[in-house]
Amino acid sequence: MSWIDWLVLFGTLISIVAYGVYKTRGTKDMDSYLRGGSDSKWWAIGLSIMATQASAITFLSTPGQAYTDGMRFVQYYFGLPLAMIIISVFFLPMYYKAKVYTAYEYLESRFDLKTRMLAAFIFLIQRGLAAGITIYAPSIILSALLGWPLQATTIVIGVLVIIYTVSGGTEAVTQTQKQQMTIMMGGMIVAGVLVIYSLPSGVGLTDALHVAGKMEKLNVITTNFDLEDRYNIWSGLTGAVFLFMSYFGTDQSQVQRYLSGKTLSESRLGLMMNGLLKVPMQFIILLIGALVFVYYQYNQPPIFFNENLTEQVMQTEYADDFRNLEADYMKVFNTKRETVFQLNAAIDEGDESVIADVKSELNALQKESDELRAEAKALVGTALPESETNDKDYIFMTYVMKVFPVGIVGLLFAVIFSAAMSSTSSELNALGSTTTIDFYKRKINQDQTDNHYLKSSKYFTLAWGILAIIFASTLSLFENLIQAVNLIGSLFYPTVLGIFVVAFFFKTIKSNATFIGAIMSQMVIILVHYLNINGIAGPLTMGFLWYNALGCILVVLFSFILNFIIPQKVR
Repeated sequence: MSWIDWLVLFGTLISIVAYGVYKTRGTKDMDSYLRGGSDSKWWAIGLSIMATQASAITFLSTPGQAYTDGMRFVQYYFGLPLAMIIISVFFLPMYYKAKVYTAYEYLESRFDLKTRMLAAFIFLIQRGLAAGITIYAPSIILSALLGWPLQATTIVIGVLVIIYTVSGGTEAVTQTQKQQMTIMMGGMIVAGVLVIYSLPSGVGLTDALHVAGKMEKLNVITTNFDLEDRYNIWSGLTGAVFLFMSYFGTDQSQVQRYLSGKTLSESRLGLMMNGLLKVPMQFIILLIGALVFVYYQYNQPPIFFNENLTEQVMQTEYADDFRNLEADYMKVFNTKRETVFQLNAAIDEGDESVIADVKSELNALQKESDELRAEAKALVGTALPESETNDKDYIFMTYVMKVFPVGIVGLLFAVIFSAAMSSTSSELNALGSTTTIDFYKRKINQDQTDNHYLKSSKYFTLAWGILAIIFASTLSLFENLIQAVNLIGSLFYPTVLGIFVVAFFFKTIKSNATFIGAIMSQMVIILVHYLNINGIAGPLTMGFLWYNALGCILVVLFSFILNFIIPQKVR
């Protein structure tokens, strides 16, 4: 990158941290630190909710997801508006009526202390793991792209977040996320415009969309019902609804965002803003990925997008084999590019028979190209056995660094860093709050001053930040970063959601039945996942999004049955 890009990148990051510390320099009590003084406007809540979910993984992985698999991932978000309505109608009034700092406080009044602490403990495990991933995910990509040591990149992101999150708590998170969301959305809009302008002369947006459509990259809706398929209309409107209800309704990193609202109505409006804007936001990011795919139909793409690993392979005995694959890949690309121009001409002429023939030929060439890429990945794995050969998460930023002008490259890196900071700050803030309120204040040290618990919350937030950095430093890359986060959520969220569903809607079910039912459900979900990943699930084989519905239903079912077996007074 040029010095201008570095200036844009670090100028943006330092400004965000300084702004967060400055705006919250007067935070001196628990209410301000944990709930931001409960005076946030609906639009600030909406932006904060969106920024919390829109991690760096969103901007690194989503375009690569569209490049390789088309836009069907957007179906994952189709259940979001429905989940926002359910949370606004049923969850929010309960939290406001109970005047809680954390979602799990409510469970003690409905059940008992052990059920509250179980839900809070599961949250700490799940969100603690996720905090490490949200730091590590961009770090490993950015370190490769920028040439930084991975450890240094991880520490830079972690320390920047810790500074303003520990300093100002919830208010600092909310204040900085407004700036971060502006940077993120502005950067992606600029990226979308520049992707269109980077297409060859004479190829406009309409031509690009035709090519993407014929090459099956605009497959927004998939109607086939398949439990093993992660992303289709059915999983989006069922499994994903449960996941979003869990995340936005019971995850303290999100609950804390809208509990800062001035009124119940402000919080509801903030949630609905997220529900209405998140789907088009993801659609645009995926569309950018599809357009990057089209760009590489006219311009030679690398056979493997992680250039750092490519250079390492070239230093091994497999260098000649890799070069041969690159040569074959280039031949297929040259033929494919000519075919794409033929498709453009056929579309302009409106000759449907020619279009069908050219489309068939083009997709056959794309299949051949994909097979060569798969061979290259396998070769990288053979040459470098400890390396991660899935390069989806490198596609978009590799394109940015090669194509975008000076200054814009720095802006796009600032987008990635901002997204990492926004989601991580919410997670650390929630982890510190839950540890303080649900464990330290409730069980360990009950009779201290407000100032004592304020300091304790800061210390716990700092400790979770350090643990997240340590955890991030020990991770290895998943198949795809955005899927890694969704997988971890799908393993743990269903149990917590099930507990809350019982609490809200099944008033006759008692605490012991719910507690045991939740543990049983969690064990079943872990068992099903173990069977899935080892290929021995049989009829239980399913995409991980379905875990969310299954786990929640199992908690309710187990609790309902156990309620007849275990005697206890209803609280």
